[in-house]
Amino acid sequence: MNQLHTPKASRNQDTGRESFIHPSMGSGSIRRSAGALFRGVLSAPRTKTGTFTDVPTTFCASTASTASTDPTAPTASAAPTASTGASASTGPSATAPAAAGRAVRTGRPLRTAAALAASGLLASPLLAGTAHADPKTPAPPSKMSQIGGDRLGTPGVQVAPRPGSPKLPGPDELTARSWIVSDAASGKVLAAKNPHWQLAPASTLKMLFADTVLPKFPKDQKHTVKPADLAGMGAGSSLVGIKENLSYTVHDLWLGVFLRSGNDAVHTLSAMNGGTEATVRQMQKHAKELNANDTHVVTPDGYDAPGQVSSAYDLSLFARSGLQNADFREYCSTASAQFPGDEGKGGKRASFGIQNTNRLLSGDYDIKPYPGIAGVKNGSTTNAGSTFTGVAQRGDRKLLVTVMNPEKKEHNEAYREAARLLDWGFAAADKVDPVGRLVGPRSEDDGTGAVSAKGKGKDADKSTQAALNGTGGAGGAWTAVGIASAVLAVLGVVAFAVRRRRPLPGGQPRK
Repeated sequence: MNQLHTPKASRNQDTGRESFIHPSMGSGSIRRSAGALFRGVLSAPRTKTGTFTDVPTTFCASTASTASTDPTAPTASAAPTASTGASASTGPSATAPAAAGRAVRTGRPLRTAAALAASGLLASPLLAGTAHADPKTPAPPSKMSQIGGDRLGTPGVQVAPRPGSPKLPGPDELTARSWIVSDAASGKVLAAKNPHWQLAPASTLKMLFADTVLPKFPKDQKHTVKPADLAGMGAGSSLVGIKENLSYTVHDLWLGVFLRSGNDAVHTLSAMNGGTEATVRQMQKHAKELNANDTHVVTPDGYDAPGQVSSAYDLSLFARSGLQNADFREYCSTASAQFPGDEGKGGKRASFGIQNTNRLLSGDYDIKPYPGIAGVKNGSTTNAGSTFTGVAQRGDRKLLVTVMNPEKKEHNEAYREAARLLDWGFAAADKVDPVGRLVGPRSEDDGTGAVSAKGKGKDADKSTQAALNGTGGAGGAWTAVGIASAVLAVLGVVAFAVRRRRPLPGGQPRK
């Protein structure tokens, strides 16, 4: 990472595009909250037909004149495109047409404009075959942190298969710069690639934000948003649609953080917590307590900033810590919900539907919900590329996976690679030796596996196991997640089929 952030060149956070609408969000179906699958969690009310909105994000000045910022207004979904890690305005195919436009506006001959435009069109096919061959792709450091085990600080893929273990997917299927798959309960790392490489985290850093701030405010506490609460958000930030001078409950705000990765919700909660700077300091302190030494926090929402880094290892620590909190589990597993909108006549508030942008949870036109998925958080920025941490259960086994910045820039690629790692992990869990472990908090674990000053050491995993299991019955809060995910997948397929049959405005059929 360590690239200087230039807001003008930064893409839409969590989308990877300079776009008004989330590119992977269709106008598709609303699904019941997966939070209802957790013990003691109520399902969000089913969204009424026609109320779902692809909530807008902030946008560049060039689109300001044509895009609406009303979160309750219907919007047209952007066509799905492969995300990239560079600005949409770079490359000959983008600059030549722009130059042509300038030539016309400045009075240059039309032939010059046409020639410039033609050169861009001719250049595009030539570049298509080399789009992913970046000679400047960075290499991992030769030495990285060894917290959790020596092998985790060694560059490259680390796995210790036993006879008969399934083969790990190859580099053509796992293209992420860094990834890790581990047992959420025991903390054993089944396999990893450069897990301590310090990279830009994007909105997966919101897991640390939630770990730090979520316990501080009761869910039913209300807050009236002031203009200052929303100050300081970066251009292209993902938003849930919070408006000044309206009140929201803490529960509403956390749904905005987890489902829509709303930086407006993060900044509002930060304001309630004493401000952005205070929140950043608290996040850094909490990261240190979790032994997440690869992490340097600059912004509470994960927006690209000079020096802001984390690692696949640390993101897994944040997820594992957060999942011990029942409210965290509820929010990160909720597929869809209603969010407060404008205040109408008589003071009655409207509402609009929001859907989780975690595609292994909510699905998409080209990917189904992953069986047994139960969260956690996704992200996407210019510097970070796509990032994702997920947790899933199969039987009594609970696995965590983190993927950072796949080199293959295909639509939903981070989710596909995460799913491959989960598939392998569930098949290989009892057939590989661990290559390291996720350590416990500093108060319980010194990061080496030795007994700490409090005498807990590795026994800290037992308390984590108990917390993840929840209350009552084997698996506790995680029970029935796998079964319900299959239902979500069926609903997704049906909804997509219905959407395809619905004509576009003007009577044109969908393709």
